[in-house]
Amino acid sequence: MQVLITLGSNINREQNVVEALRRLEQQPDLKILAVSPVYVTQAIGADGEAAAQPAFSNAAICIETELDPLTLRERLRTLEATMGRVRTTDKFAPRPIDLDIAFYGDRVIEVAGKAIPDPDVLRFAHVAVPLADVAGSWIHPQTGQTLAEIASRYSHKEMEIVQ
Repeated sequence: MQVLITLGSNINREQNVVEALRRLEQQPDLKILAVSPVYVTQAIGADGEAAAQPAFSNAAICIETELDPLTLRERLRTLEATMGRVRTTDKFAPRPIDLDIAFYGDRVIEVAGKAIPDPDVLRFAHVAVPLADVAGSWIHPQTGQTLAEIASRYSHKEMEIVQ
């Protein structure tokens, strides 16, 4: 199964995104097929507006795996924890690493309370643009649009490519 995963960090962000990619490459059940550039973006709060916290580094990868969605999500959560992520009720709190399944093939599912495809693909440039970089022709199963079409709606001026 091909899966799209987003990565984000705003604590020691330059090192943590690279380290997360290195650790993902070492996972025996995952094969990384494509990696987006790393973008720097302003932190977003619950209201969708700029938040008063450090900027984020954001990226996306396309992987191939035979892991089911729940097992993959648990694997990503374990990797986050080993890198110092402590989850709180504040979804928008600063974090050393955030790894989310954005798409699991063309499935429309819910995994442990999280919708897949990730609804943020349609809300935020920092999610849509890196995903389009790794899978621009991927069709969103709910909208019928390609990821490139979705990403084209956003202004890229608030995003700076750093790697």
